[in-house]
Amino acid sequence: MSPQSTLLPPLRIGPLTIGSPVVLAPMAGITNRAFRRLCREYGAAGLAAGGASGASTLYVNEMVTSRALVERNDATMRLISHDPDEQPRSVQLYSVDPVTAGQAARMLVTEDRTDHIDLNFGCPVPKVTRRGGGAALPWKTELFRSIVSSVVREADPYGVPVTVKMRVGIDADHVTYLTAGRIAEAEGAAAVALHGRTAAQAYSGAADWSAIARLKEAVSSIPVLGNGDIWSAEDALRMVADTGCDGVVVGRGCLGRPWIFTDLAAAFAGSTARVRPDLREVTHTLRRHATYLVEFYDGDELRGCRDIRKHIAWYLKGFPAGSQVRHQLGLVDSLQALDDLIGSMDLDAPWPGADAEGQRGRAGSPRVVALPEGWLHSRELDATQRALVAQAELDVSGG
Repeated sequence: MSPQSTLLPPLRIGPLTIGSPVVLAPMAGITNRAFRRLCREYGAAGLAAGGASGASTLYVNEMVTSRALVERNDATMRLISHDPDEQPRSVQLYSVDPVTAGQAARMLVTEDRTDHIDLNFGCPVPKVTRRGGGAALPWKTELFRSIVSSVVREADPYGVPVTVKMRVGIDADHVTYLTAGRIAEAEGAAAVALHGRTAAQAYSGAADWSAIARLKEAVSSIPVLGNGDIWSAEDALRMVADTGCDGVVVGRGCLGRPWIFTDLAAAFAGSTARVRPDLREVTHTLRRHATYLVEFYDGDELRGCRDIRKHIAWYLKGFPAGSQVRHQLGLVDSLQALDDLIGSMDLDAPWPGADAEGQRGRAGSPRVVALPEGWLHSRELDATQRALVAQAELDVSGG
């Protein structure tokens, strides 16, 4: 496939050039080094099929808290680890405090632990938003500005770009994304990514791609990336066509389906080739994932197998695996047990088509967002909220 046939140019985030305009969304408990390795292998295959080379996708590590990083929490240090051949290395930071965020960024760049920092302002989880973090934080515009500028100030001298991932707002009455996007751009962020839902929606309903288009109009000097409801390469192409965004961020769409990165790289190179694995290929990928997880946990086979359990249903979606086998796979405690269960299945079962496509992960339902008391009364922090936010940085320091 010639370069002229690409549907979007390579994604440029500061000094980084990403061959395919695709970003793996950071997902807690999912996008560790093991899963990223699997995704990178598939993404590289797709890029090669399109006749290109280089980094196929920006694979972002799962979120770590700034305080835990500064304290060198053991679990957090494991989470920011990368494979020797993983380039560019990417870490997502969560913080509610500009000073701690800056300290964490300084540690990452001075110790050469990352090539890219993403800032989490999109998490809708109640334990995060009730302390003013995640998707709740951009409502406080000066706090948001201070965190972004603090991290950019530390990272910029080292050539490490900083990006911002956010949601439309807290709820339909408290929309923050346009203001936040302009602030991020003004403070030196290298790109902004928008999930087209509010925190109140969680993952329910449909993502509002029109918000991504509006952000693209409002933010002109840096890339705007779209996120939400990308379940296939065709969805990604449609999002770009509908919104004019510069690239896409894929989260739940890759759960149990890392080969979507082959599809995405091929699609953005103009190829119609898609991966449609049979059950033998899917279980081979599942087994490889489990092996990588055991390595990630320093050879602790039980821990790696416990981690793979949550992926089982995603990998087997649509396949005739049988309820008993699925149940036993959900309890697997060794690689041999995993092999035995895989061996009991009809591995010649073909790709099930539509039954294996579409939404993955829990959608949840709309809800009232948990927030600090009086959070919505003003766009500025009052003294009580300032103290709460400072304490929140301490309370989440476990990783």
